[in-house]
Amino acid sequence: MSRPNPTPSDLRPLAMGEMIDRAATFWRAHLKPLFLLSFGFSLVSYIATKTALVVGQRVAPLLYMADAESLAKEAPEVMLPQAAVTITLWTGLFLVLLWVYWMSTLAAARYVLTSQLGDPVRPADALRRAFSRLGTLTAVYLLSLGWSTLVTCVLMLPGGLLAIAGIAVGVTSGSNTVAIVLGVLGALLAGLGMVAALLWYMLRFLLVPPVLAMEDLGAWATFRRSGQLLSGRVEPGFLGRVMVRAMILFTVVSLILISVQLVSGLPSWLAMLPYGNPFEPGTMARTPQLLLVPMELLQTVAQSVFSPINFVFCALFYLDMRVRREALDLEHQLDTTPPAA
Repeated sequence: MSRPNPTPSDLRPLAMGEMIDRAATFWRAHLKPLFLLSFGFSLVSYIATKTALVVGQRVAPLLYMADAESLAKEAPEVMLPQAAVTITLWTGLFLVLLWVYWMSTLAAARYVLTSQLGDPVRPADALRRAFSRLGTLTAVYLLSLGWSTLVTCVLMLPGGLLAIAGIAVGVTSGSNTVAIVLGVLGALLAGLGMVAALLWYMLRFLLVPPVLAMEDLGAWATFRRSGQLLSGRVEPGFLGRVMVRAMILFTVVSLILISVQLVSGLPSWLAMLPYGNPFEPGTMARTPQLLLVPMELLQTVAQSVFSPINFVFCALFYLDMRVRREALDLEHQLDTTPPAA
């Protein structure tokens, strides 16, 4: 039996609107397998988050008390060590969640891209591919963290220097007004640098999971390959730059997912509302877990339903870059066209 081949219109350069539409269409048509691929990773992320919360309540109980702000003013020598431990804990959690996100994107990208190329694929096959690339993905992930740390330092350097200049002015001249102005401007500039670094990280390594899903490359080769696919331009004009296209599309998809996140989080917030402000850490600690956990699991299921839209977008963006840069559509047609009699 001959394998099903995609129609000629499936593999072609896509406009930005077409890419979002095709991602949504594919997500609706393959909702069940994408949910199965996403749910396990979402559950792991939920368990890791819940564990970090429980550990945080044990190692830093003062931060989860109702009068934490007043305690911070009265006994900063007690609160600061607990705050440092909490920051370290949640930073580690963020790194773990980001790694799980890469794994889930890799598995979903394998399923999406194989389907787009007309080959039969099952969720189990995609998961098998993801776990077979576990070591390479972890190595690339560590490389990305090291590189992004350097970029973050460079982007935050102007703000840090401005804040240091404000402190120096305040110490030498005694002008508190100038020192405060320079300090505030430096803090704002450093904050903008951190936001820019985070956006750069998400865009620069956007195509790492699809590359790992479809190409048998090592860690360093994958690191370079993902950067090459995102460099330069594919069309004339400002919107023809690949990073600009990726930023616009990634922002649109992220806004969709943030909206879903807010809606799916409403049951948890309503459950915490009788016990205080849902956005305060202490409220979550005071809410009975028998009431809160089912709502959070419901939120996890909702995220598993809608988050694959982002995975499909990443896979289609990788496919579009290969079609535009490497004529993958023509290569695939040559591979799938039966020989003449």
